[in-house]
Amino acid sequence: MMIGVGLTLPAQNLNVFNARRASFKCQKSPLNPTSRRHASSASSTELTRETLSNLEKLLQKSNQPDPERVVKTSTSNGSIETKGKGLLEGLNLSRIWPEMKAAEEMSPRHLNRLQRLLSKTMEYSPRNNLGSRWREYHGCNDWSGLLDPLDENLRREVVRYGEFVQAAYHGFHSNPAMSTDEAPLPRHVALPDRSYKVTKSLYTTSSVGLPKWVDDVAPDLGWMTQRSSWIGYVAVCDDKREIHRMGRRDIVIALRGTATCMEWAENFRAQLDQIPESDDPTQRVERGFLSLHKTRGAHVPSLAESVVEEVQRLIELYKGEPVSITITGHSLGAALSLLVADEISSCAPHVPPVAVFSFGGPRVGNKGFVERLNKKNVKVLRIVNNQDLITKVPGVFIGEKAQQQQQENPWTYSHVGTELRVDTKMSPYLKSNVDIACCHDLEAYLHLVDGYLSSKCPFRSNAKRSLAKLLHDQGSNVKQLYTHKALSLNLERDRFSFPMPSCLPSPSQ
Repeated sequence: MMIGVGLTLPAQNLNVFNARRASFKCQKSPLNPTSRRHASSASSTELTRETLSNLEKLLQKSNQPDPERVVKTSTSNGSIETKGKGLLEGLNLSRIWPEMKAAEEMSPRHLNRLQRLLSKTMEYSPRNNLGSRWREYHGCNDWSGLLDPLDENLRREVVRYGEFVQAAYHGFHSNPAMSTDEAPLPRHVALPDRSYKVTKSLYTTSSVGLPKWVDDVAPDLGWMTQRSSWIGYVAVCDDKREIHRMGRRDIVIALRGTATCMEWAENFRAQLDQIPESDDPTQRVERGFLSLHKTRGAHVPSLAESVVEEVQRLIELYKGEPVSITITGHSLGAALSLLVADEISSCAPHVPPVAVFSFGGPRVGNKGFVERLNKKNVKVLRIVNNQDLITKVPGVFIGEKAQQQQQENPWTYSHVGTELRVDTKMSPYLKSNVDIACCHDLEAYLHLVDGYLSSKCPFRSNAKRSLAKLLHDQGSNVKQLYTHKALSLNLERDRFSFPMPSCLPSPSQ
């Protein structure tokens, strides 16, 4: 649903033009009324109002391509794509107001793009046929040649899997409490891609508990102190057209991040423990993550048991078909994704290719654990925000050279997989001094991935993803220039209700 957006510039900006009237130079421009009459015949305010009126007319025509600037290009599949250049594409307001530092920020082209990005209606990313290249996008070559510059198909896949994690957050917070007396009922999950269906709910259980005096001091904590919690789901693609487009049937395991006090308590249990199924004492992972992965609840199985049982069932069900297993998670979910990948990669004689797309994940194990995953051919793409502190723990904050030396130590944590590094400071919409929460926020991650182009051009000008949810969740970290413009465009943040009732807004549908 589109939100009503005014196309005229706010009236309070008129004083800006009045303050600059001394340096205003008359130039021949379709926006400059003085090109048709002498400046003395009208006041400065009248000229400004007429200029703004012309801007509004141009904005209303901005979606109409200029027939003289239409270019035909050949696409990779041999089809002809017509690219029209809009009427405003060549407009440069700095030519009209040469001394205004923010002239481009006030251009109708910029406002028109901001209007689109702040709207709930998405301009979707390309939904190309992956065909025979699906294994490459799934990481068979460790995404070599696809990250810098970021391949548009891979960008779409990364954002899409991130939205599966957002659906896991939504599924939990819509009903976080669990009964301690009976098994949980199946729950509805609003998936971002309707070609998938949920086949299994997943739960984690903490092996530690809070002392009894906590209930006396804070009796209203409720679900925050429960030991078992819903953490994610297994979903499988069952749409024939989507299976054909992707080149295989995809099984997705999505895991949310930390939410309860018990999960936070496990996060801080940073000792390295040996993997129970391993005979190699040098293969170690963090104790708290291992506890959440292996511990059974009173009425729910462990996360490890659930995923193995469901994956074995789906492998048998779709025997003979090309199948992939994709595990995706954020924060704690990113850490557990690696343990899940390790668990299912050897749960059956012929396991399909396993790939992990993790967002803002901490270190999980030591070098021995990294080598263990590599031997099992588990492919991991870690999406990391340069300012996100969670991606730097557990461990000590030391120089990169010292870290490389310590990685040989079996008691030192190491990262696993291929890294896609983004940077909050590269976003033109976020403040340079955003807080820690914003740096770790999943929506901020998806915003940065959608805008990322390459290490030499970190944020593309034609980013597709809506700013609405980012503005809603991280409004204090968005530059005032854009929050003020959002208000001037009649966008009320309180009108946004997130998560979405049926299907999450997606640039990848």
